[in-house]
Amino acid sequence: MKIIKNIIWIAIFILAIFVFCKIYSKYNYNDYVKGVSEKSKTNFTRDSNVKYSEMDSYKIENTDYNDAMFSKTISVIPNTPYKVTCRVKVENVESDKPTGGAQICIGDTTERSIRISGTQEWQELTFMFNSKNRDKVDIGFRLGGFEEKSKGIAWFSDFKIESGTAIEDNNWKFGCFIFPKIDVNVEVNGKTERVNLQMSDTDIQDLRNNLARFKNTISNMSDNKIKIDYDLHIIEEPIKTISYDEENEYYISPDDVYEYINSYVEQNEYDYIYVGIRMADIQGGNTTLTNDWVGLGGMEYYGIGFSNIRLPDSESNLIYKYNYNYNTFPEEVYLHEFLHTLERNSREYGYEVPDLHEYAKYGYSEDRIDGQKKWYSDYMNKEIEYNGEKLGLPAEIYTHKPVHESNFKYGLELDYLDEPENIIEIIRSFFNRVGNLIDKGATNEA
Repeated sequence: MKIIKNIIWIAIFILAIFVFCKIYSKYNYNDYVKGVSEKSKTNFTRDSNVKYSEMDSYKIENTDYNDAMFSKTISVIPNTPYKVTCRVKVENVESDKPTGGAQICIGDTTERSIRISGTQEWQELTFMFNSKNRDKVDIGFRLGGFEEKSKGIAWFSDFKIESGTAIEDNNWKFGCFIFPKIDVNVEVNGKTERVNLQMSDTDIQDLRNNLARFKNTISNMSDNKIKIDYDLHIIEEPIKTISYDEENEYYISPDDVYEYINSYVEQNEYDYIYVGIRMADIQGGNTTLTNDWVGLGGMEYYGIGFSNIRLPDSESNLIYKYNYNYNTFPEEVYLHEFLHTLERNSREYGYEVPDLHEYAKYGYSEDRIDGQKKWYSDYMNKEIEYNGEKLGLPAEIYTHKPVHESNFKYGLELDYLDEPENIIEIIRSFFNRVGNLIDKGATNEA
């Protein structure tokens, strides 16, 4: 009789553990924090029906336009490449902006992977980033975006993260893409207007000439602190979409050219991207799409610096023409926009650098023939004298390049995002979570 009772108690115990594991697996979010922009528009669940592998998937359902994500804070080593991957499935995902959708990101930043929208079956999504001067980051699996909102359903599964090795040399590879044609529909005074712009052979040759000048100029002006090589691609297919904001008006964003250039970018592991375009042609009587900017930098193509190089409004404009008497620095726009990326990178790595546009504050002026060449040279070599100090870009920033797949040739897989896979790990996870909640409560009371 005693043996039978023991068997019954063991059976009850096993059944209780089984039920506990089932319930815990359903409601366990593995210490991910659920965040939303607006409440009552999003449902978070662990889905045991729609999943990629044995583990329940993480489901985000936005019943209306919203920004929602699962996120987890992890420890990172400064100036180290990391790669996060997962599997994603989406259903009826649409966004209020083209850049919204299902994506991997770092919370409270614009750093993100490509986005997935519409209705698509399971596929792998990859996000690479450098920790820069951070020791912690919030990894997010998101439906929406930093400034975007989406609706629909996204399932995330099979999270992985690995650390890589920073390749610290000063040799940069640029991808330069010339789009001779733009064929877009824009809103003008409340009406849709088709704008069709095209470069001439002279336009393309001007861009070629100044890229070649830029390659030599940047090495010389930096005293060989940076060396570049570049590939030039002429994309004959017209750009079909164009971006807009109140500050810059119309411009070409990474999403506008992603389908045309991404295969080149991935294959060649470019460290910087230029897109050359014509945005106005007053001689041809076309609509002017932009205000008076020539270059527009400071953007990112999924972790890679990205700039627009716009041709002037007319071929009679000599801004890109070299002439000893009036313009010995026609490649200035290329240098200026790239320096915006180095300026931003420096600050993100924890360095203090002058604002690239505030040359007058430091006693510099624009020369009629050489432009701001003296300012850029001192800026790049940390030779700006101000209040007894020398300011400018730190020499180290020239070796801090974007993250690529080659950084993970000897990658180390980490367990930060791993799911509990057996009863022991589930029980350990449960007690760790209880302990964390107790610690958090004690901290709040203190």
